[in-house]
Amino acid sequence: MKNFKQHIFFVLFGLQVALAITSCKKVETEPRDWIQADLVWDTQDKNGTVAGFFLNSVYTFIPNGFNRIDGDFLDAASGDAIPSRNNTQIEYFTNGRISTLNNPDPYWGNSYNGIRAANIFLANINVVPVAALTKQYWRAEARYIRALLYFELVKRYGGVPLIGNKIFTLDDNLELPRNSFADCINYIVSECDAVKDSLRLETGANYTTSDWGRIPKGAAIALKCRAYLYAASPLYNGGGVEANANLKALTGYPTADASRWQKVVDAAVELNALNYYQLQATYNNIFLTNKNTEVILSKQGATNTSIETNNAPSGYGTPAISNGRTSPTVDLVNAFTMRNGLPITDPASGYSAAAPYTNRDLRLDYTIFYNGVNWLNRAVQTFEGGLDKPGGTTVQTRTGYYMRKFMGNFATNSTYTNQSHNFIIFRYAEIILNYAEALNELGRTEDAVTQIKLIRARAGITAGTNTRYGIPTGISQDNMRTLIMNERRVELAFEEHRFWDIRRWKIAPAVLNGALSGTKITKNANNSFTYENIPVVNSIFTNKLYHMPVPYSETTKNSQLLQNEGW
Repeated sequence: MKNFKQHIFFVLFGLQVALAITSCKKVETEPRDWIQADLVWDTQDKNGTVAGFFLNSVYTFIPNGFNRIDGDFLDAASGDAIPSRNNTQIEYFTNGRISTLNNPDPYWGNSYNGIRAANIFLANINVVPVAALTKQYWRAEARYIRALLYFELVKRYGGVPLIGNKIFTLDDNLELPRNSFADCINYIVSECDAVKDSLRLETGANYTTSDWGRIPKGAAIALKCRAYLYAASPLYNGGGVEANANLKALTGYPTADASRWQKVVDAAVELNALNYYQLQATYNNIFLTNKNTEVILSKQGATNTSIETNNAPSGYGTPAISNGRTSPTVDLVNAFTMRNGLPITDPASGYSAAAPYTNRDLRLDYTIFYNGVNWLNRAVQTFEGGLDKPGGTTVQTRTGYYMRKFMGNFATNSTYTNQSHNFIIFRYAEIILNYAEALNELGRTEDAVTQIKLIRARAGITAGTNTRYGIPTGISQDNMRTLIMNERRVELAFEEHRFWDIRRWKIAPAVLNGALSGTKITKNANNSFTYENIPVVNSIFTNKLYHMPVPYSETTKNSQLLQNEGW
């Protein structure tokens, strides 16, 4: 999507605003939040140049998950990590400080601004004389982004006001009630179905390298699959925590229906029928190869070293070339199985507390910096007093670990070089995991096993004599559910899934109430190490945190907005 040239739109926008300020002294009677209509929706512009810039600006509302909350990952509030810095906004989710006025991830304004921009585009693009196929793609892309932004709202708040194609003016009644959760899911899915066949196919001349980042057909099916997955999950599928029946209908289905899992299966089968998406042979290639067949949709970004400089161990260079902002917990580290697929708690796994990182799932090496792993031509030192955990006031790991995921291969480099860092919104491994979870919930446990074996085989887990990749023969539905939860945790770490998964599964109280732990590593006189797991920070979770508070600024403007329970 490098040909989008988003900066041109904003240059033109800034110029228009500057001209408006200097040449017009009248009070505005309508929002001035786009270039004048006759310049954007130009009946003589056969290439749709400025209209294309406008659509590119709609793309900017797609969320980006890299260090996006005051410099931290959302996963630093999921039990999988904590921020290396003290007193950061991400801690509000786990220390009880979040409120209607104090939410570091409200996303309400961003989503509705994006929805409004999409509606403006859809209302006006027909007058621009671009080619019919281009116009078809553009309209479908705008509608898709609108549906995606509604999903971002729903997973945070439950049902929200659905405004359709309406473009509100200052004279309109803006006091709109929230639609039910069911209404919103139905709308999102119906939009995905409506646009999927109007989007670019993943293969062929209409989806070239220059189109990478544009929304393809698979993205519509993937969003539908995820929406159905959430809708079928315990929190939303009749398991709401609200005492008030009206609020419960806003944040989920009032009654449970196990058949909702079948819709997840159907969506996964539909995506597989495209015969395009497949797992990458090597796990880390997913995040380093800009265009590959596992990525369904990603938020495009410029090549840079931001992931490395924000999150890699902080003891390299003087001054430090990395900030080490993300400290994974030992709870996440311990979730990675041994190479034979057995959990480290299994006596048959071969795990050794004296060599805790030996023969582990290879995804551990791609996800976590641990003591002794090579980086920039030296071993990482997260033992007490080591170069990457020296003590004192320098920002450094609080847990004995740093985040490694998404970074380039710099084990033998002397410095960082620019990398392609596009945040993945949907990838094929998630669809497989969605599929497996739904199959298991429908009682098709062995079919779910087949799907998880695909993920584990790619991860480098050994097949074993029974070719089950560490999955026990005759595994029960309950045990398979636990295994799938863990597989999602390690496969999708730091991709903004865990925060929402522990909520939709209703396991957040068990995960987030109590101590989050790290590993204290002591270097002995003989250069061996002693590893001791210790509590680092206490976390708090109450039921009201299953759903975010509707922002205070919105409820004061709109008396029809019911606030979520507990806020």
